Amino acid sequence: MRSNIRLGRLFGIEVGLHYSWFLIAFLITMSLASQFQAVDAAWGPGVIWSVSIVTAILFFAALLAHEMSHALVARAHGLTTRAITLFALGGVAQIEREPEDPKTEFWVGIVGPLCSAVIGLICFVLAGAAGWRMGTSPDTPIQAMFFWLGSINFMLAAFNLIPGFPLDGGRILRSIIWWVTKDGERSTMLAARTGQTVALLFIALGIFRFFTGAGFGGLWIAFIGWFLMQAASASYASVSLSAGLRDVRVNDVMDRDCTTIDGNMNVQHFVEDYLLRTGRRCFVIAQSGEIAGLVTPNEIKTLERQRWPYTTLYDIMRPLDQLHTVSSSTPVMTALETMGRDDVNQLPVVDNNHLEGVVTRAHVLQFLQTRAELGRLAHS
Repeated sequence: MRSNIRLGRLFGIEVGLHYSWFLIAFLITMSLASQFQAVDAAWGPGVIWSVSIVTAILFFAALLAHEMSHALVARAHGLTTRAITLFALGGVAQIEREPEDPKTEFWVGIVGPLCSAVIGLICFVLAGAAGWRMGTSPDTPIQAMFFWLGSINFMLAAFNLIPGFPLDGGRILRSIIWWVTKDGERSTMLAARTGQTVALLFIALGIFRFFTGAGFGGLWIAFIGWFLMQAASASYASVSLSAGLRDVRVNDVMDRDCTTIDGNMNVQHFVEDYLLRTGRRCFVIAQSGEIAGLVTPNEIKTLERQRWPYTTLYDIMRPLDQLHTVSSSTPVMTALETMGRDDVNQLPVVDNNHLEGVVTRAHVLQFLQTRAELGRLAHS
């Protein structure tokens, strides 16, 4: 999940918000205001709303700490986290590649719930320092704020320990299966199937609670189940993709018929005579017989239409020294990981400083479709 609003960098990791975050932030603030008014309406609207907003902000700070703990432990084990995004159902740390051993998977998975539990304990201690006593209801705004934060963080820790991949508990389950079976792919598939089962239970429970009077709370549980189902299914598909491409190299899928064009051509001519007529999405810019860069529709989008006749392809191309390249012997999965990290759809294939072709996501998809069709024919 990509950030729609970037907030900055923390420990070198980009932090952002998805648009759906604003919906849940609003709902949480409204819910907190209702709860705090029920505790003591005499606090007055100003205090109730102020405490509700501050509590909601601290809650999302706790979510960020949860995800940051995953990222920092992953970094300690040699894994890079590209970004952390807060969205409607919490947060997600976008770790660039999967752990390579069960021990790393275990620690990356368990540190999030541990972080939430520690935050919850600290909040209960602060509530106690403000006068709250265990077994009693909070009776001041500060007590109510820290009591709620303590409770919700313990609930967050418990929820994430549910053994449904890709929840943290599912990752812990995957690490255990991986350690026992010594098979990373099989462990991911089993953990993903468990995640799908857990998701179905959530959906069924949510629908049941909705029709037995729980209202929005029941629908929310069902929605969480639906989200888990999508995430678990995507994880299962990702493993299937990796298995299907295990022995495939870039040489097997790349396009060797690269269209090389003169960088002095203006954008208007390029769009009308090449981009629209050929249907290709990637063109190589040559300079003195050597590859200088690439031009794709993404570069065209950033240029105002009235400037097309006066702008050359040299002006907008993505220079080769700013691009990652792959060799023809590079595993396709490695190439796909590079595309995802650089947020591009294609990579130049270079061997011995010579352009051999271009590999794109579309080429990989076409390869998989062809293999699937041949597999069906072989079994028919």
